[in-house]
Amino acid sequence: MSKLQDVVVNEMKVKKQIDSVKEIQEIKQFIKAYVKSHSFIQTLVLGISGGQDSTLTGKLAQLAVNELKEEGRNCKFIAVKLPYGVQQDANEVEDALEFINPDITYTVNIKPAVDQSVQSLSEAGIKLTDFQKGNEKARERMKVQFSIASNTQGIVLGTDHSAENITGFYTKYGDGAADIAPIFGLNKRQGKQLLAYLGPPKHLYEKVPTADLEDDKPQLPDEEALGVSYHDIDDYLEGKEIPATARETIEKHYVRNAHKRELAYTRYSWPKNNK
Repeated sequence: MSKLQDVVVNEMKVKKQIDSVKEIQEIKQFIKAYVKSHSFIQTLVLGISGGQDSTLTGKLAQLAVNELKEEGRNCKFIAVKLPYGVQQDANEVEDALEFINPDITYTVNIKPAVDQSVQSLSEAGIKLTDFQKGNEKARERMKVQFSIASNTQGIVLGTDHSAENITGFYTKYGDGAADIAPIFGLNKRQGKQLLAYLGPPKHLYEKVPTADLEDDKPQLPDEEALGVSYHDIDDYLEGKEIPATARETIEKHYVRNAHKRELAYTRYSWPKNNK
């Protein structure tokens, strides 16, 4: 294992193997402890895409909320459908929601807001690429979730996990923004393991992962966009040896996207000012 891989494995907190029952219990306890430590929290809010990560996070959140209710805490889980116009995999979103069985479900079509934002920027002379428009979609989705959380005295859950975090495969202040990230510390295969254990329809955890943000490349698989397979990313995070080309690709993503994992610097926290 290279020196950088050793640093990354330590930072990303991925275990070599997990026990599904224990891991699920730990995640639920984390969610519950956070809620209990903040008296204002009455809701947990999460956008549901129909993919593995939001389905897993949503189910764990609802299970944690159910336990909180049994313990006398007034709390609800809010699932949010956030289509851009008509969502191609809308049926899978419905399947995920049926499995999660959320307390409340809202639907907010982000297309008018995104299109207006793109148009306003264009009128100012700023022409966004299709990729950049995809980031607008991700940020609008997160803005909606925070608005709902604000309106319901809640917090927003994130779906960031370690296989996503290491590559920076998320939009800064979009899907990368949240109050808590319950499934961080899992790689992709471990998330699949937990979701399979919880018993949803098989297609929800066997679905090809895709961010589906670009109009020109609908349903583009994550692995194609990243240039490396989740199998290799997961092995890397578990401290295993992987092909040199895959390791180089992963480490380039990690270094290039370091800024996404950092909070805003101040003149007091910027390392170069403290030498």
